Amino acid sequence: MAAQNCLIANDWFCGEYVRTRGQELTDATLQHIGITLVSVAIGLLVAFPLALFARRWRAVQGPVLGATTILYTVPSLAMFSLLVPVFGLSAAVVVTGLVLYSLTILVRNILAGLAAVPEEAREAARGMGYGPIRLLFGVELPLAVPALMAGLRIATVSTVSLTTVGAIIGYGGLGNLIYEGMRSYFKAQVLTASVLCVALAVAADLLLLFAQRLLTPWARTGRRAVNRRAAEEAVVV
Repeated sequence: MAAQNCLIANDWFCGEYVRTRGQELTDATLQHIGITLVSVAIGLLVAFPLALFARRWRAVQGPVLGATTILYTVPSLAMFSLLVPVFGLSAAVVVTGLVLYSLTILVRNILAGLAAVPEEAREAARGMGYGPIRLLFGVELPLAVPALMAGLRIATVSTVSLTTVGAIIGYGGLGNLIYEGMRSYFKAQVLTASVLCVALAVAADLLLLFAQRLLTPWARTGRRAVNRRAAEEAVVV
């Protein structure tokens, strides 16, 4: 009876809401994850060749970065509204908008990561007979992983947040529940969906951080060496 009272009283914290709306919450969460994954994946597929193009022809690097920055400044409501006449009321509107927003972060970080690769590493690889493609995938990209993953983490967390705006056309994942809850002033629905959205962003960030650690084992080895030297110096002192 007490559990049901929280629904009647319209409390912010209500376990009965979670119990009775479990399927609804699951469906919204899965839609949110699906839109996020597709948007980030397509964004990365578009950003990578775009960054390589801007790196190869320096004259277009400024216009490319400028164009992606301008896209990022367009308000999400306006962006989705402009895309509706093209794609109709579909998930493609949300995905396309999120892809465009991710480009400024991903392109900049890919360029920054490649620019940070030591020239000595490139020269050594060329001396060993590495061609441009092998140099890129065998030397430059592995060394650029920290910057690339940093951009991917920011883009992913940003995408998780912006996906909620898709509720205006019915494809916002957890944003649908937040929007509906705000219209009906259903406190438990707004809070629960918001908490799940934050949890998704944190989980995605931690997962990508773990992936970065797996992809850069030399970074952990380097940190251990530095810590060991520091400990040895402290003992000597």
